[in-house]
Amino acid sequence: MRRFLPLLGAVLALAAAGNASADTFRVVHQHASRGAGAELAAIPFSQAQSGGMSFAALRGIWQAAGNRYGIPWQVLAAINKVETNFGSNLGPSSAGAVGWMQFMPSTWARWGLDANGDGVADPDNPTDAIFSAARYLAGCGGQFDIARAVYCYNHSQAYVSEVLRLAALYGQGGDLGVGPGLFSVDLQPQLASARNAVAASKTQLSAARARAGKLGGAERRLLRFANSANLLSDQLEAHKHAVLLGVRRDAAAARANRLQRLLDAANTRLSRLQDQLNNPTFATGVSFGGTIGDSGVVSIAAQYLGVPYLWAGATPRGFDCSGLVQYVFAQLGISLPHNTVAQWHSPEAVSVPRNQLQPGDLVFFNGLDHVGIYIGNGYLIDAPHTGADVRIDNLRQGWYAARYDGAKRIAGAQIGGVPQAGGTMTFASGSSATTFTSDVVYFTH
Repeated sequence: MRRFLPLLGAVLALAAAGNASADTFRVVHQHASRGAGAELAAIPFSQAQSGGMSFAALRGIWQAAGNRYGIPWQVLAAINKVETNFGSNLGPSSAGAVGWMQFMPSTWARWGLDANGDGVADPDNPTDAIFSAARYLAGCGGQFDIARAVYCYNHSQAYVSEVLRLAALYGQGGDLGVGPGLFSVDLQPQLASARNAVAASKTQLSAARARAGKLGGAERRLLRFANSANLLSDQLEAHKHAVLLGVRRDAAAARANRLQRLLDAANTRLSRLQDQLNNPTFATGVSFGGTIGDSGVVSIAAQYLGVPYLWAGATPRGFDCSGLVQYVFAQLGISLPHNTVAQWHSPEAVSVPRNQLQPGDLVFFNGLDHVGIYIGNGYLIDAPHTGADVRIDNLRQGWYAARYDGAKRIAGAQIGGVPQAGGTMTFASGSSATTFTSDVVYFTH
């Protein structure tokens, strides 16, 4: 059957030539880095190259696809890493996505193409899949707004943040792991903290479940006595105590459920840290300019991404929103109160207009009930609520956009983070580099 596929592809191509479709995306002009009218050269791929491939082996494909469609090759590399670890796990995913770049079958049917010229558009072929991903990102406007295009690829702001962090890391030459001075984070203290959190959560959960079981047993004994007692007064008294025990049992069970969620969060964090230790490509930190060694507010805050929310928490074992801010600034020698309102009114805090925000500024929400650390380009790091982890959120969307109160800049704090609107983000490619400025719309011709 497979030998007929090239013939079938040729027949379909002839049919398409006579029936142009109005909704078919195509690149009319090549990217500026290619000569005018240049044809897409087929990139050879041997079926013997099954399984994952090295960064170096894939780099040429990412670059060629990026040049073809005006997409930074580092973004394609980051998506390839996040989706399949450079082809090590082709799926299908639990949602049904397949191939090197994890396309849903219906999306592949619309955007998949035969980039290596073998007559088959194959999502399990790295060349076909990477070129198709670049084509899809271009169709989502990636030549003009790469962050929006990545969100189009996967509707998750956390996904966008992870992809763009990795892309910037690759742009700084971090293709083979963590280089000197680049995200040199000692994960051992965080691993020790995470292991302690797991152990403590297990102990507390076991005690809570035992108490709930003990209360439930006492409740059942009283109910049996109430049903067998001869005197009505004894029955009523037993029922009354059984009801009180039932309330206490429900409270103990609810506490056990909360502790189970905390244990799940602690296990997730521990697993993430172990993955980061074993796979330094996913080093913690913000890759958009500042590094962990620069003492920047953003760089320090980024080390605690994934730490679980803990009400009144102000240590790496758990943070609430103001506790995270207090802990981060304390590492710079700046003492801030553990309270959002007090942080807003701190003598060191200077009001900042929204259009003049810089990385490291504090952004406040919901009547000064919540605070986060601005990291640039419309994003912030915060500890949002119970059941969540320290994460990156979008200042311009949803709850944050609707409940924004204002911003403060802490005098004396060193800052560092992602480029601002009007700033630049440079993706290097060999001896050349492509610089994207957020206030400029790019057209290729």
